[in-house]
Amino acid sequence: MSIAYDCTDPDSRAAGIAAAKAALKGGHLVVMPTDTLYGIGCDAFDNRAVADLLAAKNRGPDMPVGVLVGSWNTIDGLVSRVSDAARELTRAFWPGAVSLVVEQAPSLAWNLGDTRGTVMLRMPLHPVAIELLREVGPMAVSSANVSGKPPASTMTDARDQLGDSVEVYLDGGPSEHALASTIVDLSGPQPRVLREGAVSGARIAEVLGVTEESLA
Repeated sequence: MSIAYDCTDPDSRAAGIAAAKAALKGGHLVVMPTDTLYGIGCDAFDNRAVADLLAAKNRGPDMPVGVLVGSWNTIDGLVSRVSDAARELTRAFWPGAVSLVVEQAPSLAWNLGDTRGTVMLRMPLHPVAIELLREVGPMAVSSANVSGKPPASTMTDARDQLGDSVEVYLDGGPSEHALASTIVDLSGPQPRVLREGAVSGARIAEVLGVTEESLA
């Protein structure tokens, strides 16, 4: 039976963070608010929990799960090399609605799906998400919906779709953007915008000092 916590109330938020931490450490799934949309997440290094996350979304490993982090320097231990472009984008947009696809550190034993040696990283701009991430470390997180159905911009939307496959729901109110993050692929020779979301391709190009056309 899943439990929901109103994180707009300080006491309920503290209880919710503690319950979510315990759930994640126990290999269970949690739904939490972010600045873009609600996310369903688990311990990024718990491969069984990641498999459960994919099953809850009715999605296969061909659509790998991204990772949310709670601080800028966390990425140093997760990637093989932090490029100048990655530093510029994290400095400009983290915490915020930009996800970066980078080459992962070869020593990592996680299984996020068919990533082909890459990982998608983001630091969200939401106090509840940041607090939880700093308590538990990197989380594998995907949008809190069943594949093919609308993404959840409220906790109720997520719960209606995911039900008891999730142990703890953290309710932070409606999502600020209600838009997915912008995904920038930095794993190849040139940066590319794979998905334009809450941050425009023009802003990405401006920070990187390139033309928007070169990111296509």
